Amino acid sequence: MSATTVAVLSLVLMLLLIWGGLHVAVVLGLVSFVGVWIIRDDIGVAANLLAQASSDAIASHIFGVVPLFVLTGFLVARADIGKDAFEVANQLFRRLRGGLGVATVASNAVFAAITGISIASAAVFTRVAVPQMMRFGYQPKFAVGVVAGSSVLGMLIPPSLLMILYGFLANQSVGDLFTAGIVPGLLLASAFAIGIVLAAYFKPSMVYAGGEMPVPDGEDMSPLTMALKLVPIVLMIGGVLGGLYGGLFTATEAGAVGAALALLIAVLRRKLTARSFWEVLTETGHVTVAVSFLIICASIYTRMLAMSGMPQFLMELISHAGFGPFAFLLVYVFIIILLGTVIDSSSILLIVLPLMLPIAEQFGMNLIWFGVVTVVAVEIGLLTPPFGLSAYVVKSSLNDPRITLGDIFRGTGPFTLIMVAVLLLLMAFPALSLVLL
Repeated sequence: MSATTVAVLSLVLMLLLIWGGLHVAVVLGLVSFVGVWIIRDDIGVAANLLAQASSDAIASHIFGVVPLFVLTGFLVARADIGKDAFEVANQLFRRLRGGLGVATVASNAVFAAITGISIASAAVFTRVAVPQMMRFGYQPKFAVGVVAGSSVLGMLIPPSLLMILYGFLANQSVGDLFTAGIVPGLLLASAFAIGIVLAAYFKPSMVYAGGEMPVPDGEDMSPLTMALKLVPIVLMIGGVLGGLYGGLFTATEAGAVGAALALLIAVLRRKLTARSFWEVLTETGHVTVAVSFLIICASIYTRMLAMSGMPQFLMELISHAGFGPFAFLLVYVFIIILLGTVIDSSSILLIVLPLMLPIAEQFGMNLIWFGVVTVVAVEIGLLTPPFGLSAYVVKSSLNDPRITLGDIFRGTGPFTLIMVAVLLLLMAFPALSLVLL
């Protein structure tokens, strides 16, 4: 059996095992170990490669950015900063058609600039925004669709946990990836907001349960109250992103500053007890260990593929097929979106990037721009059935029997189409991602 055949069979077996319910990190490590063993016909080589990967994969101090930003996200959620962002955005947009939907997108964008975790955004705004929208006469399907759709901004607007993972796998600067995500993130948020307003004007039955915009009620929030709610948000964004882009500290140090500020805000607001702080630390540890294990197992998978010659084989196949860079990119994005219907975001990166990065380099593609395209394509998978992780998070966080999983997926449909349009725009015009670099 040739080495390339082993690599192909390992990929097929990997997908079958993941679909069967086995943890993706275990699958990556096991299949890669067996693959190296068969290719070299020596279990000792496979064992040494596994040990070396475990040592090298997360040895760098740069990896400290993962637990720090995860900790920041959990603390920010505890401090009710997402709720404050929504209340202020609601005040600003409440008289606009589709205003609560626009407010949800805007507050999700702000929350993304602090945490970088899509699932956290989906959980927070399901509890904060959906009941408000339904109370003001919005279609339940539209309400959950807005929350699930705009939650994907958490992985595009920096800081982004998915971009950190891409940076490790592609050996690219996390700071540059964060910078490259700003314009695409704002573009996507703006496209969502414009889509909501247009739907509210031209197809109000899609947005409002009664077919017409209800009259806003309740008292207006005073400018002082709004300013006080914005202070922690401005402090977090200014401290983390301002210091990072101002050159005051590295991405890892930015994570530490964000965690310290989030902890301070949560304590001052009396939102954190000794028990809840321990829960936050435990949750952070669980996420960090899971990500570390994934990266270690992905490292041996990458080495197994390199040993098999699979990337070179794929490059020759693409060359013989007459694919140019853009055709390759279209096929690559299609594969990612297809995988997104059945497995989660991190798993897609870990499986696809070791195969596709060498080909992207052969075509001379900018790997920072390639990372932005990859993240947007992967995030589309969070909205597509049957897996659609964001939809499941919304469903479990809402716990409302009147709203089915099918309603959520139907609600996210327009936002998925908007994401595809923005993705094509980013593919056609790389300058949109690289303009700030």
